[in-house]
Amino acid sequence: MTVLDRRLNAFREDLADKRLEGRVEAPAFVAGRAAHVRQPVLDMRRRPSLEAGIDTQLLSGQDVLVFDEDEGFAWVQSRTDGYVGYVGSNGLADGPSKAGHIVSAPRTFVYPLPDLKTVPTSVLSMGSSVEIVGLEERRGTNYALLPSGEAIIAGHVRPAEENAADYVAVAEQLIHTPYLWGGASAFGIDCSGLVQLSMRMAGRQVLRDSDMQAQTIGMTIDPQRETLRRGDLVFWKGHVAIVTDPETIIHANGHTMTVALEPLAEAVSRIGYLYGQPTGFRRP
Repeated sequence: MTVLDRRLNAFREDLADKRLEGRVEAPAFVAGRAAHVRQPVLDMRRRPSLEAGIDTQLLSGQDVLVFDEDEGFAWVQSRTDGYVGYVGSNGLADGPSKAGHIVSAPRTFVYPLPDLKTVPTSVLSMGSSVEIVGLEERRGTNYALLPSGEAIIAGHVRPAEENAADYVAVAEQLIHTPYLWGGASAFGIDCSGLVQLSMRMAGRQVLRDSDMQAQTIGMTIDPQRETLRRGDLVFWKGHVAIVTDPETIIHANGHTMTVALEPLAEAVSRIGYLYGQPTGFRRP
C-alpha cells in the first residue's frame, strides 16, 4: 500500500474514508457525512482528547466531512484544505454551509440585531463564511443580516468569489495578532496559518503546515541569484515567513509571540542560532 499522509487522508486502524478503499488497509470504510462549523473557531486535534494539542483550527461556516463520532468528538476532514483530525461534535451543524460571503475584516462582531449599540452575541474572524439574507441601514451604518436575525457590519464582509489583490497586504492587516500554536484565525495564529489564511483571502488555497507549503507552493528560488520580492516565502525547519520587501519579513513567531515585521537578516541570525539557516525560498 502507498504510504499516505495521515494529516490529509482519513484512515486509522479501525476505519477509513471510502475514497481510500484499495489504497489503505482498514476493516471498514465509510463515506463522509456533510457538516459545517457553527461556532466562531473550532479546534482540531490529532487525538479525541482535550489534552491533545491543537493541530489547526476551522472557522465558522467551513465545510467538513464527518467519518465518525464518539464521546463528544467527531473525526472529520476539512473540505477547505483537506486536513484530518478530531473536533468537538457540538461545534458542527448538519449539512453543507449555505454561506456565500466571507469576513474580510480581521475581526467583526455579531450583533443580536442591526444596531451597533447592542451587546454582541459573538465575534468572527477573518476568513469565516457567512450566509447573508439581506441588508439594512440604521443611523448611517450598513448591516448585513444573518438567517438568525443577527447582524454584522456590511463593510466587514464581501462575496466569497471576490479576492484580495495582494495576499501580503492581508497578512499585514494581522500585525499584532497573538501567536498561537495551531492557530488559524485572527484571534491567534501560527506561521503557516498566517500564510494559509492570507493566501485564501486572495483566492489561493494552500496546504496547512509549513512542511507541506515548502513542498507545494510556487517554485523554488535562489536568493543568491535573484532579489527577493514581495510575496516570496522563506522557510526554516518548522517555520515560514512572508517577504514584504527584500529586507523585511512578516511572520507569526514565538519570539515576539505575535504577527510581526522583522528585518530578514536579523531573523536569519536569531533563528539560526537555535534552529539553523533557512531551508529554502519559494515564489508563489
